[in-house]
Amino acid sequence: MERFKLKSNYKPAGDQPKAIDDIVLNIQKGNQYTTLHGVTGSGKTYTMAKVIEKLQLPTLIMTHNKTLAAQLYSEFRGFFPKNHVEYFISYYDYYQPEAYIPRQDLFIEKDSSINEELERLRLSTTASLLSFDDIICVASVSANYGLGNPDEYRKNVQLLELNQSYSQRELLLKLVDMGYKRDDNFFDRSNFKVTGDVIDIFPAYFDEEYIRVEFFGDEVDKLTKREYLTNKSLKELDKVTIYSVNPFVVSKDRLAKAIDMIETELDIRLKEFQAQDKLVEYQRLKSRVEFDLEMLQATGMCKGIENYARLLTDKKPGETPYSLLDYFQSLDKPFLLIVDESHVSLSQFRGMYKADRSRKEVLVDYGFRLPSAMDNRPLMFEEFIKKADHYLFVSATPAPLELDLSSAVASQVIRPTGLLDPTVEIINSTYQVEKLFDEIKKTIEKGDRVLVTVLTKKLAEQLTSYYQELGIKVKYMHSDIDAIQRNHIIRELRVGKFDVLIGINLLREGLDIPETSLVAVMDADKEGFLRSRTSLIQTMGRTSRHKDGRVILFATKITDSMQYAIDITNERRAIQIKYNKKHGITPTSTKRVLDKSLKLETYDDIYNKKAKIEKLPANERKKMILELNKAMSKASRELNFEEAIRLRDEIEKIKKI
Repeated sequence: MERFKLKSNYKPAGDQPKAIDDIVLNIQKGNQYTTLHGVTGSGKTYTMAKVIEKLQLPTLIMTHNKTLAAQLYSEFRGFFPKNHVEYFISYYDYYQPEAYIPRQDLFIEKDSSINEELERLRLSTTASLLSFDDIICVASVSANYGLGNPDEYRKNVQLLELNQSYSQRELLLKLVDMGYKRDDNFFDRSNFKVTGDVIDIFPAYFDEEYIRVEFFGDEVDKLTKREYLTNKSLKELDKVTIYSVNPFVVSKDRLAKAIDMIETELDIRLKEFQAQDKLVEYQRLKSRVEFDLEMLQATGMCKGIENYARLLTDKKPGETPYSLLDYFQSLDKPFLLIVDESHVSLSQFRGMYKADRSRKEVLVDYGFRLPSAMDNRPLMFEEFIKKADHYLFVSATPAPLELDLSSAVASQVIRPTGLLDPTVEIINSTYQVEKLFDEIKKTIEKGDRVLVTVLTKKLAEQLTSYYQELGIKVKYMHSDIDAIQRNHIIRELRVGKFDVLIGINLLREGLDIPETSLVAVMDADKEGFLRSRTSLIQTMGRTSRHKDGRVILFATKITDSMQYAIDITNERRAIQIKYNKKHGITPTSTKRVLDKSLKLETYDDIYNKKAKIEKLPANERKKMILELNKAMSKASRELNFEEAIRLRDEIEKIKKI
């Protein structure tokens, strides 16, 4: 029986049938590495989905940034509505890792803001991987960072079955050990509440449902899944498995052993500092670790518990840490790892380990962390590239690395839509700002969008301000803007809240904005990373989903990278034109329907009706919280995390009244 069933109105066309067959055949032969070289707009995502359906393998899809991950997650949920499509990215809205700068004697404390919905999605991923085998998970580089031991996570569960006997007291203690908290007033995720012989459990990885356990004596008389907002029974269950709230939650025996190991390592390290007459480092480490030990003994958790990951998971020094890939390996069957935009993603994976290592070495040397903290790290590239049974590298511009690894390269250069690569025009960069303004006005008059790429953040901001003064609806996007806000900006561009988006290198890989008919590259002749062959081809590809797509390169000379990108573009146009004539195809712009996540809904009317919340009766405030919870859950499901955060903060304010 097929576990993965693709739902789509499309059928493979153009180069897709051959590319799909080539990839599937190479993997079925047992080869580990395959590359899909597909031009922008040729339907690479659909090809990936067809490969999954044909191979029937659990699949991890990784890419280098959260914006692309969110886009892929949305698309694969549509392709596989009956399967478990999961989303695994960093759960931080903001993250500042701890660090120490010796020359300034400056310690930077870890500072972060956790997005509860992203945390839930991560927990949903790990729980699903231990419960199902029809998993498709879209992940960012976060999948390469340390997690708890999947075997320990699997052991630390609570199975509840109908008509079986359980000590209610022991069940409640077990839930506490698993990280759940009792809250009979504001029942929420990771909570349980008790009402007589009824225990309600809200699993940390559930969205809008919770589990109700009804006892008759010590016997489970009824198990139901219920809707959170209305308490309506949704489904009666024969059994249910409750997983812990955190992959780092371990059993009491494992925790006791880890505490002993931490104490032993601390003793050894303190003696080293004493022998070296490093009294400041000695006192610093002693006070910090002893406080962590007290917290672990009392609660099973402590701030920065991930720094003790090797000891909690019983790994040896230098041994490969557990990561999401180990959860896939725990399925005990082959799995496929797809690396999207591999020319960027693989390079990023390669650099993660060294950057993390250099920061932690300083922390260890100056007594802020035990040496074992260095084993709380991302995977080395050599570890990552051997973890999966099969790899599929996907890119419009594959790098030598993946091409050298791959035993087969599938080519996909024809677009089923008949769309051509954009026309390319070179305009002298003298007065480029004024010339671009004229081109922007022409494009906006047709109802299309414009992407502009510049070289610096400052220039992006200044150019945005200048065009705004001239009456253009324009925004900028660069690395200082967090992932959630980036998604929001792209949604606003697509629905027409503004017409022009200015950025740096964020406008390259994978952005699917079919309303864009013009891409302008400022200072295209400034040879470097942002104007390399790969960068130019990827940037130019952002307008290849529009039938009137065009690219303007502002330059005073034609560099080798520009010439290469132009030649490739013209070559692909010629191939597509020939294909279109042969099959009688008239190019039409891609029409990707705006999904629900692009509806910029607000809930200000909820607040306007309740101008003075503090004067409302308690039952009215409860109704208001229910309304806002429902709105927050809806926004989260649609990946509109910015709106979800705003609603969450409003809920917290009301709860405190």
